[in-house]
Amino acid sequence: MKDVKYIPQRDGYGLGLLELCKTREDILVLDADVAASTRTNWVRDQYPDHFYNLGISEQDMVGTAAGLALGGMIPYVSTYGVFLSGRAFDQMRTTVCYNNLKVRFGGAHAGISVGPDGATHQALEDIALARVLPKMTVIAPCDSEETRKAVIAAADIDGPVYFRFGREAVPVVTDESTPFQIGKARLVREGTDCAVFACGAMVYEAMVAAEELEKEGLSLRVFDLHTIKPIDEEAILTAARECGCMVTAEEHQTAGGLYSAVAEVIVKGQPVPMENVSVRDTFGQSGPPEALMNAYDLNAKGIVAAVRKVLERKA
Repeated sequence: MKDVKYIPQRDGYGLGLLELCKTREDILVLDADVAASTRTNWVRDQYPDHFYNLGISEQDMVGTAAGLALGGMIPYVSTYGVFLSGRAFDQMRTTVCYNNLKVRFGGAHAGISVGPDGATHQALEDIALARVLPKMTVIAPCDSEETRKAVIAAADIDGPVYFRFGREAVPVVTDESTPFQIGKARLVREGTDCAVFACGAMVYEAMVAAEELEKEGLSLRVFDLHTIKPIDEEAILTAARECGCMVTAEEHQTAGGLYSAVAEVIVKGQPVPMENVSVRDTFGQSGPPEALMNAYDLNAKGIVAAVRKVLERKA
C-alpha cells in the first residue's frame, strides 16, 4: 500500500481527550505518572482542572475513578494496559464493573510492539481480562484517528469501557469521514473466498495481505473488528455463511482475545473452518517493535499463511 502515514495510536487518545475536555466539565483524566507516554500531558498542559496525577498506584487510581463516577463525573483512567488490566483487575471488577460505573480505561502500550521494554510491559492478555468482566465494553481501534473517535464516542455510553492502543506509530487507514460505531464491525474490503477479522495494528496487515492474495486471484473480505465486546454477531455470521471460512488477526494471546470472541459466535451460529494470527501461549521479549512483530508472525505474511491454511480446510 502506497503513501501511508504513520502516527502513534496514543496520539489519537490524547486528541480525543482534548476534544472532550474542551466542551465538557464532567470529563476527568487520571494518570499514573506516565502522562507523556499516554499523551494525557496534553490535557494536563491545556486543561489542568481536568487532570490528576495519582502516581504509580494503579489500584488506587481505579478506586478513585469509581468514586468520581459515583459523583457524576466521567473519569478516563490512563496508564499502560499491562498494569491497568493486571494490577488493578480486582478494582476494575468489583468496584467499577459490579457497580456498572461510567469509568473509561485507557490501556496504553498494548501488544508486543512496545518493543525494548520487554515481556513485563507487553500487554498480551488485556483483551481477555477485560472482556470477561460483565458490563465492560472492549474496544481495540486500528489507528490514531479511530482511537480518537472511540474515546469521544465512549463518553456517553452506559457502563465501563476498556480501550487498548499501542505505543508505536502505525499506519493510518481511516480518516475523519470513515464511519465508526461502537459495537459495529467496519467492512474494509469486499471479498468472497475468506473473511478476515482483525483489530488494532493488524487491520493494516490484513489489508496488505488481501492485496497480495488478490494477485493470485483470491478474494478476501476484510473487517476492522474494533469493538470486541459487544461483538458484531451479524457481521461475523454473515461473513461465515457467505465466505465459508475465516481468519482472525490480533496482537494478543490466542486464548481469550479476538479469536476466542469470534469463535464463540461462529460455533453456535455458523460453524466454518477458522485459523488465527496471534501470540501463541508465550511471553514476549525485548527487541525493536517491527522485529518483534515479524518474529511472532504478526504481519501480512502471517495472515497470508493462515488464509492458505484455512482455504485448504475449506476445500
